[in-house]
Formats: sequence, C-alpha cells, structure tokens
Amino acid sequence: MNLDGKTALVFGGTSGIGLTTVQRLVSLGAKVCAVSRNPERVRDALPAEVQLIAGDTRDGEAVAAICRQLAPIDFLINCATGGERALGPFVAMDMDGYKASFDKLWGYANSVRFGAEHLSPQGSVVLVTGSPAKRGKPGQAALSSVGGAIEALVRTLAVELAPRRINAVSPGVTDTPMFGAASEEKSAMLEQATAKHVLKRAIQPDEITDAIMLVATNEMMTGQTIDVDGGWLLSG
Repeated sequence: MNLDGKTALVFGGTSGIGLTTVQRLVSLGAKVCAVSRNPERVRDALPAEVQLIAGDTRDGEAVAAICRQLAPIDFLINCATGGERALGPFVAMDMDGYKASFDKLWGYANSVRFGAEHLSPQGSVVLVTGSPAKRGKPGQAALSSVGGAIEALVRTLAVELAPRRINAVSPGVTDTPMFGAASEEKSAMLEQATAKHVLKRAIQPDEITDAIMLVATNEMMTGQTIDVDGGWLLSG
C-alpha cells in the first residue's frame, strides 16, 4: 500500500493505538498530523516528519480550525479518549461522572461535524470505540452507553456523508498506556482480564491499527464496526 500524497489527521495520535496508527501512516508515505492535548510531553514519541498540534476534541472551534488548516483530508481518524471514564455500579454512579464519560462522544461528533466539509471527495473517517458497546458487563454502563452511541452515529452518518465513508473499530482488552506502564503487575492484570477469551492474550496496539487501515482504505466499506477483541464477544 502506498499513501504518497495523502493527508491524514489523527486525534489522540500520540499514545497507544493512535501512536501506532500515526507510525503506520507515515511508513506508508502519508502526510500526517497528530493532535494531542499535551503535545509537549509526546514530541519524542512521534516520527520527526509528523506535524504535532495542540488541541482538544471537545473544543469544536479548535477542531474546526485544525481541519481547515489541513484540508483536503483523506483520512480522519479519532482515537482520543475524551476525558473521564465513569466505572462502577450504575445505581451508585455519580451522574456527573456518567455525563462526563460522554465527552468522548462529543469529541468524536466534533471531529466529524467540523471535519466532514474538509474531507477529500473520497475521504474516510475512522472512530475507535470499544467492545463494551456490544456486550454488557457489570460496572461498565458508561462505557457501553458511549460505545453504543458511537456505533449508532457511524451507521447514520455513513448514509449522510456518502460517497465519503465512515467506519468504527472496536478494540477489546488492548495493551496500551491506559492500563499503566509496563510492569509485572500490568502483565498479570492483562493476563487475568483475557483468561476467558477465545484468544487468551491482550491485543497489541498495532493489531488494532491493522483494522483501522483496512476500513480507512477499503473503498467499499462504510457504516461498519469492526470488532478486534480476541474473541471476547464469543466467550462465556
């Protein structure tokens, strides 16, 4: 695959899945811009040719300005976490925390709302959600609600945005900095978390990137959510 002459914008492109996606796009020849809320912390982690911009997906004006600057955009990819992730029993959950969990959805909506008009005619959008959207688990009501909303948004926008495309990728348990730095404790936690999966190990970020690149570049895929979960949805 050769992406010479293509422009990619990656929100949340400086850590975990976003970082491996930026690295893959650069290796394929794309011109890449990564957006981070804390760019001063991550410059050394990125390939030298990547443009790094400070920005928060929750700020619609900032998102619009970034998209205008980079237009036309061939690949708009959003991996940003958006802020808080409320966990725990729903009936005891702080409702402000539950509402704050939807900052991820608002950020994703901003990136599509303000990025769509700056996409190239065959431009592609990819949003990264998560497996709780499809399978309920105690303590994950906020994650399930937000993920389900993102997947529904993708299906609707696929019709509205055509011939431009939009898809989602839904990771299962993935070995990213979200779970902390590499350590024996982290390895044990990930091993325990995936012990009952069909494929009994944590997913690596570049394996999620494989799916992102598939839906970003396949010109006949739109409105889809691709699950990369090691068989978690099939496990008992």
